[in-house]
Order: sequence, then structure tokens, then C-alpha cells
Amino acid sequence: MIEPVKITSEAIREIRKMAESKNVPQGFGLRIGVNGGKGCSGVDFTLGFDQPGENDISYVVEGIPIYIRKPEVMYLLGKHLVYFDDGTTHGFLFLDDHQAESITEAR
Repeated sequence: MIEPVKITSEAIREIRKMAESKNVPQGFGLRIGVNGGKGCSGVDFTLGFDQPGENDISYVVEGIPIYIRKPEVMYLLGKHLVYFDDGTTHGFLFLDDHQAESITEAR
């Protein structure tokens, strides 16, 4: 199975922290989703905890199940999910290959 979204170790660490702090039940995984894509404004990517659905592809990263709806995979191919924290700003970012490489090189 290919991994449409590459997820960094830092992002996985933060996802685990969030799942623990929100008491996410066993059997739930990380849902990566897409909003939009029907016009000129582009798409927004979403994250949440969910159970697998019939129309999902799924894979596991460092023990965390990842779920993506099949029709949304095309918007996510080649993306990297990173967790960014520079001391003043923090959060998850979806980056393209070249953006992810430049952040990795800057560290």
C-alpha cells in the first residue's frame, strides 16, 4: 500500500499527545480529509479522529491507523504532514515535497 501522505515523526508525536488528551477510544485512527475542490478556491485539509469507513484507504504510520476517503486521495498524493513549532507559532502543516525538504534542511 502506498502512503498518499507522508507523516513526520514530530507530527506522529503530537497526534499521539492529542489522542491521549482527548481520550480517543481504541479502534479510532487519524482521519485526513479534504474540504472544497469544486471551484477556483482550492482545497483545505482536515484532521480528526474517526473509525474506518467502507470507502477508505487505510495504512499505519508508527502504530497510528490513517484513514482517507478514496475520492480525496488524489488531492493528498505527495503531501507531507508536519508539525511546526518555532516557539511562537505551532501547528500541523500539509506541504509538498519541495516544501517539506526545505523545512527539514532548515532544522
